[in-house]
Amino acid sequence: MPANPPDSETDGDLWVFGYGSLMWKPGFAFLEQVPARLIGEHRALCVYSFDHRGTPEKPGLVLGLDRGGACRGIAFRVAARLRDDTIAYLRGREQTTNVYREVMRSVWLENDARERVSALAYVVDRGHVQYAGRLPLAEQLHHIRQGHGQSGPNRDYVIATVAAMEALGLRESDLHLLAERLKGTHEGGAA
Repeated sequence: MPANPPDSETDGDLWVFGYGSLMWKPGFAFLEQVPARLIGEHRALCVYSFDHRGTPEKPGLVLGLDRGGACRGIAFRVAARLRDDTIAYLRGREQTTNVYREVMRSVWLENDARERVSALAYVVDRGHVQYAGRLPLAEQLHHIRQGHGQSGPNRDYVIATVAAMEALGLRESDLHLLAERLKGTHEGGAA
């Protein structure tokens, strides 16, 4: 795999687009974070988690950027000197099973300048065995309740992501409904 993501500049600061756990737990140093919008893909619970939030026997369900629509999240600006280290960290975190494609996407910063930047993003690979597609809400809830992996319970991931979205003033009906149903659920229990 190349040292830098596709179509990236090798000098200058790196932008990273977060739409799930990166919003509340980036795990890398950054100079600034700005609410941002990516057009062409949307946030969806469309990835079976076999490691971070589930196992192959009891998969959890995590977010991916899937085709169509738009997604609001956070763009993080990383200092140029930390570019390679940040990319290496993100590959270790996001590419454990290669369910995501590492791409550069245009994102529109929701700041005073309303500028467009090219940002590193992780888009779901629809041909991967972990691609869940669009599951009914009841099936999503089942996977989230059963999911527990090396990063902890799947329910905590969903609840934390919804809290981060709310902090940005974002509301997505299905995710919020799932979070409400999960808040009364303890690990391994029922609502």
